[in-house]
Amino acid sequence: MRVVIKIGSSSLTHKTTGSINLYKIELLVRSLCDLRNQGMDVCLVSSGAIAVGRDAIGLSERPKDISTKQACAAVGQAKLMMTYQKIFGEYNQTAGQVLLTKNTMINPVSRINAQNTFEELFRLGVIPVVNENDTVSTYEMQFGDNDTLSALVASLVHADKLILLSDIDGLYTDDPNTNPDAKLISDVEKIDSSILSMAKESSGSNVGTGGMATKLTAAKIATYSGADMIIANAANLGVIHDIFTGDFVGTTFHADLNPNFHLENFIMESIG
Repeated sequence: MRVVIKIGSSSLTHKTTGSINLYKIELLVRSLCDLRNQGMDVCLVSSGAIAVGRDAIGLSERPKDISTKQACAAVGQAKLMMTYQKIFGEYNQTAGQVLLTKNTMINPVSRINAQNTFEELFRLGVIPVVNENDTVSTYEMQFGDNDTLSALVASLVHADKLILLSDIDGLYTDDPNTNPDAKLISDVEKIDSSILSMAKESSGSNVGTGGMATKLTAAKIATYSGADMIIANAANLGVIHDIFTGDFVGTTFHADLNPNFHLENFIMESIG
């Protein structure tokens, strides 16, 4: 099995201080290494570069202008990757950094080169740690806290499963923060207009940018590419283990392979 796991900025940092949550990163890395020990190909798509850089530089709020975001990403990506490398090393696992841009995905040569790199990393037993290349590109700010990027990666590497670890249990019939009667939907066989109408644009944190709308976009990419996609709450990272034992709280979007789905066309039409 080949699995892509995405974790958002709010799940990697402490809410009160914005500093790296080392306890949660250690739990995340341990879970990924255990999946690797079971023989799975594992890829991590990790947000957090801007949030970590913001904290390191000493900014109290998420920057709004592109140049400051890119400066934060330059500092934060190095610090975040250093942390990952150290903790992966404690479990005798090698991680490799992969930074992608939109152009990587739409340019045929770059896309094939990226695909070949991923395949070689998997062959060598390395866990790729993927992020958008925020330092040099402004396209990536539109991707939505890496929800969409993780689905693009899942499609690119022909993953069997994409897991989005978020600050919500899954897809609800309405916003559970404002409607106590909102119900969690555990299974989605097909993404139709009734499912899309449940999307919410807002994000629950001040460090991330992804809302339910970006997660449903990710679900379309992943399922049309032949992968199951799961949304689960990152509050308890034991949920990664639970997903593979079949006992977890979340939403599963079942694979719905579409032979007419082409990754590069979707990027151009949807992201621009």
